[in-house]
Amino acid sequence: MISITEWQKIGVGITGFGIFFILFGILLYFDSVLLAFGNLLFLSGLSFIIGLRRTFSFFFQRHKFKGTGFFLGGVVIVLLRWPLLGMLLETYGFFSLFKGFFPMAFGFLGSASNIPFLSALFQRLQGTSSMV
Repeated sequence: MISITEWQKIGVGITGFGIFFILFGILLYFDSVLLAFGNLLFLSGLSFIIGLRRTFSFFFQRHKFKGTGFFLGGVVIVLLRWPLLGMLLETYGFFSLFKGFFPMAFGFLGSASNIPFLSALFQRLQGTSSMV
């Protein structure tokens, strides 16, 4: 069994609040203050969960430079109070960074659900893409 440290538990909470503020900022017509606060909480929570060194090495791998540039550039644009453009850049960067994770997530959701339609849908979306 994997043990979770207290710092990781705090990181999950901070990341959860970050996602909440991002969604709430989008719901309130791209409120730049909520989006900026959510972005900062999300990134700091991610650092608490996996550590500063692993966070840095994740974002700055050679094949992820484009996704990192768009994601962090979007964060900066949101901080400069251009929320719509910043969130568009962040969304593209997020999908570019985590595209190797989505097939595994869909496979997990498909195997975890007992609903036949959802299971077939998630297995179809799973594809054969690798994590790397």
